[in-house]
Amino acid sequence: RDRSPSRGLGDVYKRQHYGFNKHSLDKDDIAFLQQHAAYLKEHPSVSVRIHGHSDNFGSEDYNQFLSRLRANAVARSLIQEGVEESRILMRHWGSARPLATPEDRAANRRVELEYMDMDVAQAL
Repeated sequence: RDRSPSRGLGDVYKRQHYGFNKHSLDKDDIAFLQQHAAYLKEHPSVSVRIHGHSDNFGSEDYNQFLSRLRANAVARSLIQEGVEESRILMRHWGSARPLATPEDRAANRRVELEYMDMDVAQAL
């Protein structure tokens, strides 16, 4: 999978393969997010929207909660790397927007990063 930061706006990068019922970041995830933080710091007119997702196992209330935990973990990492909180937007989708079939649970447990210029971000 392509783990390099975006060079254009509107690109989405997926982080897949969260373990079942997991939201913590491992060292590879941290390194991946450090690349994105560096890009964001070099491009102050760009913001990022973090989309948290879960699989369809369990109640939708819990899946919403888990997708929020996943997005929050990514946001905290970016902030720790020096990205201003005001440049980070978050959406928590639960299992509502599967990347693959609902049965392909591992592919649906993910976080996506979407770059936007600040004019778009402020309009949202």
